[in-house]
Amino acid sequence: MSALLLTGAIVVRPDAPARAPLHIVGDVIAGEAAAGAKQIDLAGHLVFPGLVNAHDHLAVNAVTPLRARTPFPNSYLWAEAFAAHFRDPEVEKALAVPAAIRCWQGGLKNLLAGATTVAHHDPWDPILDDPHFPVRLLRRFGWCHSLGQAPRDGLLGTLRDRLGRLVGRASPFGPPLVKSFAETPPGAPWILHLGEGTDQVARGELAALETVGCLAANTVLVHGVGLGPADMARVVERGAAVVWCPSSNLALLGATIAPRRLFDARRLALGTDSRLSGGRDLLDELRVAAAHGDLTPAELVQLATVDGARILAMPGVGALVPGCRADALIVRDDGSAPASRLLACRRADLCAVVRDGRPAIADPDFAPWFAATGVEAAAVTLDGRPKLLARAFARPEAAALEPGLLLGG
Repeated sequence: MSALLLTGAIVVRPDAPARAPLHIVGDVIAGEAAAGAKQIDLAGHLVFPGLVNAHDHLAVNAVTPLRARTPFPNSYLWAEAFAAHFRDPEVEKALAVPAAIRCWQGGLKNLLAGATTVAHHDPWDPILDDPHFPVRLLRRFGWCHSLGQAPRDGLLGTLRDRLGRLVGRASPFGPPLVKSFAETPPGAPWILHLGEGTDQVARGELAALETVGCLAANTVLVHGVGLGPADMARVVERGAAVVWCPSSNLALLGATIAPRRLFDARRLALGTDSRLSGGRDLLDELRVAAAHGDLTPAELVQLATVDGARILAMPGVGALVPGCRADALIVRDDGSAPASRLLACRRADLCAVVRDGRPAIADPDFAPWFAATGVEAAAVTLDGRPKLLARAFARPEAAALEPGLLLGG
């Protein structure tokens, strides 16, 4: 079992950032040094936990977004408008790519931006079980698409078939609502889109969900823009949670939630949605969240690490503490507050993204770390900058879909 000792860096832990050694044994953070540990000097760097993206649709990040002129009152009307968009040649070309390749590209999108753990909200593609898939996935959960698109009363005919093509399945909306809630494993999150809109339809969805008995401590509501103050209080009272996707909300609906109430109750996580409606990646999402809420940079980093891990019931990720997976992202220390520094970073600014103690993508000067952990690296260019990418993740068909990523340097 390999052992590493990372020295000289400021390590961002849940209590406070501190300059301290970080011990890695195998694929987890250890409490003390192991005999024969390989030392890696990270002086002048900050080490953050790998980010947690609490909501993405991995297979549709390469599909051209709908060219909407005005915000939609709710997401169901957006879905109906998308029907004509399927005739767009760019959309037809994107959907001709097998779903497995598109899922892999969705994994790369997250990995390149430091999101090492992702909650995928669509039918499960077999490629997601590949041991070399770029990111760690939420696996123990239940889901349904939404109240208005659940199989019991979902969209019918051609539109349903076409939307199914987005995720490579005939039925993209998951199992029936109440059935999926009842069959979710004890203690696992049950996830659905809810309140994705600003109109009466969206505002009435929380009450409708509670009426059918599906609002509970493990309920995770994605978006929640239609939730009013009383609804927010009810979510907190029931121990449920919301995944905030501000980029998607603003693009589709022209509005997003006020995060403070849910954050203070520790009932909020952060997600990107897909590029079909959202921003480029979780780093961009953090900046949008900073511009459209009152959370501090440190609170936003908490939202995208420990809070996301807790809401997804994944205690082994989101923190650089003993027993957690050794997932991390590393940036250069410029003297500013660590959280502010991270929010200023674009993905090419990340010096390294680490999964299970092994570099996944990093600057060329991290080559000794690749060698020390036996990771074969491929030279790539990311947004114009040279990088090394673990060859296991560098599938050419998927990489070709990712803007800004060029295999071969």
